[in-house]
Amino acid sequence: MKHHDVIIIGAGAAGLMCAATAGYRGRDVLVLDNAKQAGRKILISGGGRCNFTNQKVEPNNFICNNAHFVKSALARYRSSDFIDLVERHGIEYHERDHGQLFCNDSAKEIVTMLLTECEWAGAGIKLRTEIREISKNEQGQFELITDKEHYSCDSLVVATGGLSMPKLGASPYGYHIAEQFGLNLLPTHAGLVPFTWHSEQKLKFESLSGIAIPSTITAKDGTQFSEALLFTHRGLSGPAILQISNFWKAGETISINLLPGVDARAAIELVLANHPRQSLRNTLSHWLPKRLVEALFDESLLNKAMNQLIHSELEQLAVDLESWEVLMNGTEGYRTAEVTLGGVDTDELSSKTMEAKSVSGLYFIGEVMDVSGWLGGFNFQWAWSSGVAAGQAV
Repeated sequence: MKHHDVIIIGAGAAGLMCAATAGYRGRDVLVLDNAKQAGRKILISGGGRCNFTNQKVEPNNFICNNAHFVKSALARYRSSDFIDLVERHGIEYHERDHGQLFCNDSAKEIVTMLLTECEWAGAGIKLRTEIREISKNEQGQFELITDKEHYSCDSLVVATGGLSMPKLGASPYGYHIAEQFGLNLLPTHAGLVPFTWHSEQKLKFESLSGIAIPSTITAKDGTQFSEALLFTHRGLSGPAILQISNFWKAGETISINLLPGVDARAAIELVLANHPRQSLRNTLSHWLPKRLVEALFDESLLNKAMNQLIHSELEQLAVDLESWEVLMNGTEGYRTAEVTLGGVDTDELSSKTMEAKSVSGLYFIGEVMDVSGWLGGFNFQWAWSSGVAAGQAV
């Protein structure tokens, strides 16, 4: 049996960050993963450019059953700390909307940086390794039986991620480990995920596939995001939809403002005053793509001149533009979800070290726990911050 101070299960963002941090402290670290390559989710993130963090990271950018849990780790390893690391490795990056930071070249640079840090820190990484059994012996050490070797360690870190993107090897393995050691799990579901149409909606709207417009979308709980809305042949997507999906529950409607930042009633009154004979179709086509206008509004109404519309029709028009109520069928699920909501209950963990309160030496970091960030680099920042928190403690 080979003994290590620390064994980390999962060679993703959180696991590699934890490995380097612990290695630099002089710990003997081994990372195990059944994948063929490390950091697979990093490589495809941000369209291959990796939205590695955000300039403005606040605790309220995260969803967690315990809203205070994220504060300690985020305060001790900030986005500016990770940006410093990126700059030390000479990786060029740029800022997009809402403080999102992306590599200029490729997400591969972030993976290479993390692997280099692990190498410099003396942390070993073994890929294509299947863990078959985990136990804790009488000496308080963890024992792991894999398809290749038998290991033991003083500290075991679970960085297995969630259920999102199963094609990249996502599995419930981390949850099984938590259950094995008696930790509570919160229900999981797909987050940052596109919505799907009901069958009758699909017939009506699938021809709009590819149309993108600015929008403000509001969930039933009042949460609101102002970003792009994208129509797909299966449903609705785009940043605004991905953001609001984290706050949506099955059976709830969402409210879509198709003219964000515009007072629809005032805009309608202006057209009535200046172009009373203009058709509603032409009026709306100045504000929205023509195909969308024709799908959303009745043909007989669109052919009317503005001054032919009665007060109730004008009032309903303003309502439809500012708060289009949509009842979606569901989401595309884990197949395309960027994160998994729920997971290991954070009440079971130390917010300072990520160690399980009831199992000495057992740690959970990253997406496997009940912490999910907004779209925009926040989930990577949680990986870095929670990885460092555990890496400093193991």
